[in-house]
Amino acid sequence: MKKRIWPGNMLPLSIFPMLVTGKSASVRKKTVCCIKGTGASWWSLKKIVMDIDVRTYLKEEGDGRYSLEAVVGGIHCMSCVRSIEKTLKEFPEVISARVNMTTRHLTFVFQGAKEKANALLAAVNALGFDAKPYLRDAAEEEMRRERSLLLKSMRVAGFAMGNVMLLSVAVWSGAGSESGAATENLFHWLSAMIALPALAYSGRVFFRSAYKVLRQGRTNMDVPISLALLLATGLSLYEMFSAETGHVYFEAVMMLMFFLLAGRYLNFQVRGRAKSAAQDLLALMTGFATVLDQQGKSRVLPYQEIEEGMLLHVAAGEKIAADGIIESGMSELDTSLLTGETLPQPAKPDTPVLAGMVNLSGPLTVRVTKPTERSLFQEIIALMEKAEQGSAKYVRLSERAAKLYTPVVHALALTAFLFWYFIMGAGAYQSIVYAVALLIITCPCALALAIPVVQVLAGGRLFRKGILIKSGDALERLSKVTTVVFDKTGTLTCGKTVLTNTGEIAPEMLRTAAAMAVQSRHPLSQAVAAAFDGALPELVVHDVPGCGLEAEKNGKRLRLGRRAWALDTHEFPSADDAVPEIWLSEDGRPLQRFVFRDDLREDSANTVKKLKKRGLKIHILSGDRKSVTAEIARELGITTYDAETLPDKKCGIIEGLKRQGEYVLMAGDGLNDAPALATANVSISPATAMTVTQNAADIVFQGDRLSPVLESYETAQAAMKLTRGNLRLTVLYNMIAVPLAFAGMVTPLLAAAAMSLSSMVVVLNSLRLNRMVDKRTGTK
Repeated sequence: MKKRIWPGNMLPLSIFPMLVTGKSASVRKKTVCCIKGTGASWWSLKKIVMDIDVRTYLKEEGDGRYSLEAVVGGIHCMSCVRSIEKTLKEFPEVISARVNMTTRHLTFVFQGAKEKANALLAAVNALGFDAKPYLRDAAEEEMRRERSLLLKSMRVAGFAMGNVMLLSVAVWSGAGSESGAATENLFHWLSAMIALPALAYSGRVFFRSAYKVLRQGRTNMDVPISLALLLATGLSLYEMFSAETGHVYFEAVMMLMFFLLAGRYLNFQVRGRAKSAAQDLLALMTGFATVLDQQGKSRVLPYQEIEEGMLLHVAAGEKIAADGIIESGMSELDTSLLTGETLPQPAKPDTPVLAGMVNLSGPLTVRVTKPTERSLFQEIIALMEKAEQGSAKYVRLSERAAKLYTPVVHALALTAFLFWYFIMGAGAYQSIVYAVALLIITCPCALALAIPVVQVLAGGRLFRKGILIKSGDALERLSKVTTVVFDKTGTLTCGKTVLTNTGEIAPEMLRTAAAMAVQSRHPLSQAVAAAFDGALPELVVHDVPGCGLEAEKNGKRLRLGRRAWALDTHEFPSADDAVPEIWLSEDGRPLQRFVFRDDLREDSANTVKKLKKRGLKIHILSGDRKSVTAEIARELGITTYDAETLPDKKCGIIEGLKRQGEYVLMAGDGLNDAPALATANVSISPATAMTVTQNAADIVFQGDRLSPVLESYETAQAAMKLTRGNLRLTVLYNMIAVPLAFAGMVTPLLAAAAMSLSSMVVVLNSLRLNRMVDKRTGTK
């Protein structure tokens, strides 16, 4: 049955009778049940649509299709992700819908009128989320608000816990024994005056989350937490107002809430502020290009307005704005952004060029074959977005534990109440006390701290060593790695070309070459200039695009550049393709050969050796020439490598490894590595990498050494061992505590104390991390 669209606000027609009568008139029950669960009225849904007109934010995909990117507030777990995606896909107009849980971004593509986007976004909001069109600062603002709420809530809960505990200690110490029940009642009232406002303020973190999932007919960890907080508070108030003074549990409530908020805040801090690398890629390809008309007149156009067939004028130093073919001009191109190639590539008429390449020397005219929006650069962006969405599907260990925790605790608490009320005849009040004690003693403080405490300690250790963990689950994923894939340039190597045969060059030859090279932007020329330290003679130098530098000295012609151009004779052996070189000549006679190399990091060989010793497979993926890549692989003892690989091929190779059952760590630094970094199970990048690449990576390290890759892996292994140990301690604690609480041998106060003790044991166990990592790495 095809679903019709309600005119005016574009909501599904089947929603209208359901909103009025509470019953669905459509066979598509899953869609309408989600909206039914919100309790939203027709007017409130209509107001959502009318207040946010998203049509101006749509991106046209062609063939009547449109896409929208939105930022969604209120996403806490993969259940939220699945709920949003499932609801949108119920609409027949929706072609695809993806949610990135890390960045809280929703991207969906639909077909039909633009107005349908309003109803689709309204359906997401009707689930209890806060979805709005993506603006660059919206996601960061949402993160700032969430961090502020958690921090303030934790502070208030900590203040209340400290003060209520002081009053409770006074009561336990017999403060009311001499002056009677009046003093004890006073202390109870003071505790309530502190605890109730604190619960109302700090408890919002749990209450809001629990309310949202219950409206959708689901549960999460916040549901039993909220029940325990509210029931314990309710029992305490009942005891205060009863004729005979009994026990109150305000201190247990405050202690429980503080520990839970502390665990949640730590978890939030570890997760960090994730950015979408695809957005950074888009920012790289914004700007203006010079377009020539048929009369040769120039005009400036934004990149997005460039069309196929236009003629671009690309000056030296400018970025090429679109894929095309060179019609005239000679130059050299820096292709490192796209291919990772260390050396500039010659450019001449009929040479194909790609958007993102940089023209280094002479001016070029380029005929556009693909506009910017369909260029290889945009294909890289599409690869990035796809990879980001895929990596966001990873379900963390804490979420898997939480999925088991909630139904088990609910069932136990309900069973305890029914057992004591119906079988033991304990009465409603006492049965509720036992159920509340069970809820408190099983509250997931230890579970909430088991993982984030270890992550914070591991992150702190790595940070002191110049390694930054950007993703909250990076260490968990890193611990599972079976294959390490390295980019060559800038990762295994230093990424900087240096002159290697300085000892063979006469000082005067080096001085002359440096005097010419200092006037060029070519990487090899800059390496020659950097190798000489001293005063340079003044020479008038001409840059010959695609060839080298030319000058005149003492009436003789000097050339510094390619062998075939600088030398008139061919008596010398052909150049080794694996060794970059340039020649200095005088009137065509060779004077000196300059040999260059991108040196390996000083500890690359040792780090690769240690990784292999731990049973990891090593693979090199490089966009550089095969001969250069093979030489580096030989030096490092690596037998598996791929050279001359473009970004899409790198992604394909990593996907292939994953299909073979490998868990892949990708280490890279170039823009051409960004999609591969996002495609891999976990990724690491040096701090010298582009911002785009760093944002695509889960881990970023500083310094000139490669050992942070090994250090990160060993820390991840130790951290996960401790995390599993913490979870086992939590299970053991519950195996002992739950039967006692079920048997009625534990009051809510003792339950809170036991819960706090379990949290302390977990924290103390986590402090073993540094000693464990030092033992694994052999450091002191």
